[in-house]
Amino acid sequence: MSGLLRGLAWLLVVVIAVVTSFAYLEMDTGGLFSARGAGQMLDYARDFLSPDLSASHLAAVGQGALETLAMSAIGTLLAVLIGLLVALPAAGRFGRISQSLARLLLNALRAVPELVWGALMVLAAGLGPNAGTLALALHTGGVLGRLFAEALENTPSAPAEAVRLAGGGRIAAFAYGTLPGVWPQLVAYTLYRWENNIRMASVLGFVGAGGLGQMLYFSLSLFQQAQAATVILAMLLLVLGVDTLSAWARQRWVSN
Repeated sequence: MSGLLRGLAWLLVVVIAVVTSFAYLEMDTGGLFSARGAGQMLDYARDFLSPDLSASHLAAVGQGALETLAMSAIGTLLAVLIGLLVALPAAGRFGRISQSLARLLLNALRAVPELVWGALMVLAAGLGPNAGTLALALHTGGVLGRLFAEALENTPSAPAEAVRLAGGGRIAAFAYGTLPGVWPQLVAYTLYRWENNIRMASVLGFVGAGGLGQMLYFSLSLFQQAQAATVILAMLLLVLGVDTLSAWARQRWVSN
């Protein structure tokens, strides 16, 4: 009986919280659930079901898709370089002080979301894909640097020590002793972040960073639902294509 009362009490709390939220936000629930509101939503959705497939618009969408793909690829490549450079000191390979400073830098890079980096890079580099590429590189560099550092920390040191005992230097010990053990993880992390960057590159256009996102923002701002529907379909196809390519690459390079 006490369990039933406790469940009813929690249900009452949830109902009160929902009602209070509607009241606090001053939402027009009558207009939202009225027949007129439902008709307007259906009309809006109907416009999206007839995408603009004209040759000129498809050419513009294709160019935007290539721009988005290039942004994600170059941004991910720059992020890998940043991650590798900072991961070595972050893994403690150059002492405690450099480890603390490197981890602080990685925390700062990944603590700022991509959209915030995008807004900052638009102010620094101007509108267009350059800002989006830099935003992706900075945030993803912080994420990959942290992942790479953890992979290096968890790698057995015996192979590298064997190379050094055989007369190899620190670079040879890393290249032939440490890197082969962490290479599958590095590739898997990179491909996963590339998939994420494809989606984020599409969103960064809303802050003026180019690509399909900027086209979608302009179309929605002008209430061009048909053109916006075409851009959304292009985003979907682009993400599906990259997911398929990434899955094949992981099976080809990581599993083997």
